[in-house]
Amino acid sequence: MNAEFIASMEYWEREKGLDREILISAVEDAMVSAAKRAVGPARELRCEIDRKDGDIRAFATLIVVESVTDKQNEISLDSAQRFKPDAQLEEELEVEVTPKNFGRIASQNAKQALMQAIRRAEKALIYTEFKDRVGDIVSGEVRGFDRSDVLVDLGKFEALLPNRERVPTEEYQRGERIRCLVKAVEGSDSSSEIILSRRDSDFVLKLFQLEVSEINDGTIEIKAIAREPGFRTKLAVHSRDEKVDPVGACVGLRGQRVKNIVRELNNEKIDIIRWDEDVETYVTNSLAPAQIKRLEIQQDRKRVHVLVNPDQLSLAIGRRGQNARLTSLLTGWQIDIDPEQEVRVGFEEQVADAVDALASIPGIEKEQADALVHAGLLTLEALNGVEASDLADIPGLAEHAESVLAAAHAEKERRSGADTNPLINSAPPEPEAETGDEAAPEAETLEPEAAEEATAQPKEAE
Repeated sequence: MNAEFIASMEYWEREKGLDREILISAVEDAMVSAAKRAVGPARELRCEIDRKDGDIRAFATLIVVESVTDKQNEISLDSAQRFKPDAQLEEELEVEVTPKNFGRIASQNAKQALMQAIRRAEKALIYTEFKDRVGDIVSGEVRGFDRSDVLVDLGKFEALLPNRERVPTEEYQRGERIRCLVKAVEGSDSSSEIILSRRDSDFVLKLFQLEVSEINDGTIEIKAIAREPGFRTKLAVHSRDEKVDPVGACVGLRGQRVKNIVRELNNEKIDIIRWDEDVETYVTNSLAPAQIKRLEIQQDRKRVHVLVNPDQLSLAIGRRGQNARLTSLLTGWQIDIDPEQEVRVGFEEQVADAVDALASIPGIEKEQADALVHAGLLTLEALNGVEASDLADIPGLAEHAESVLAAAHAEKERRSGADTNPLINSAPPEPEAETGDEAAPEAETLEPEAAEEATAQPKEAE
């Protein structure tokens, strides 16, 4: 047992980096209970393990007396002077009280105490080494499973990837190497556990910091992130250097940078958005590639009403509302998306237009036109198709039937003459097309909304 014990000490010190003295001291403390069972409940008892050969010895502190009345706590002066020639009465003297075969008796206790000491030492070392590494990315091997939790071997230490920190679309196999974020070191310096995460949004942020040097050196700032783990992430970036394109830098040459991150996330989609302090621009960028028709911003309620063409509605909302939901999380504004309905002219508007058209005919007053329209005569053609007697039956037109009908006939003749007069009907000659730099073809001109949409498309990696 002695040689085996020393070999165990050397192994744990070499492989796990545990302090041998801490382990031995812990075993010595645990051996006291075994020693008390062997030698009796002495006043003070301690155990000592030889650092070279592993022998275990027990020592008791006894009081030197003239005549012993309590063998468990006292020693006679004559016996004491055999251990220490100058021993005096009432002196406390430590003497060895190791019973025969104590090493065999304490062997099992020592093994149990050693394993407990190792676990405590590992916990203390975990806390010491990892308390300042929260937020870092580590790589480990899947060692096993505890129900839905994943046990990850980090080399010297074992960490836990709880089910709540797993990505729902991912499955892991024993022996598979995975990268995770150190989310927390739970416990204290005497009992600690490393908690990992692949679900946390900070995991994606750290991957971008490792992959994109401009983010790591502070040239590009990640302003916001919204993530539905395993499905899609939106990332808003801003460059402190006008010469550096934040979206292009994150995507990388031929998309290599973002592809590496997408691969690590098992093909989770990533939208890289250009951040803007203007809410309208920011929301438009975030909802791309959907084309926005109009935005209505309610500053006091921090709410944005987005109007899109009906054919863009499903794209703007996204599958199961994902695009709209992530945009809301990314921008911090409530997003409501609706289709913009076509403006249909109502009945009242049609009546008003018909009245105005008839009232524009010379000789017909507005009140007369209103009476004609409400009688069902909406156009000049309809008015010329009736007789004066018909108009006389309309309330308000009895005295003006002849004059109204005459005005209608005159307008018809005037319009007919305009259609047949070549001088009136001929179109003016088209101006010659401009040439050179003065030419400004309309096909090249973008309306403000179109120009805004043309620059608001994010880079998406699938």
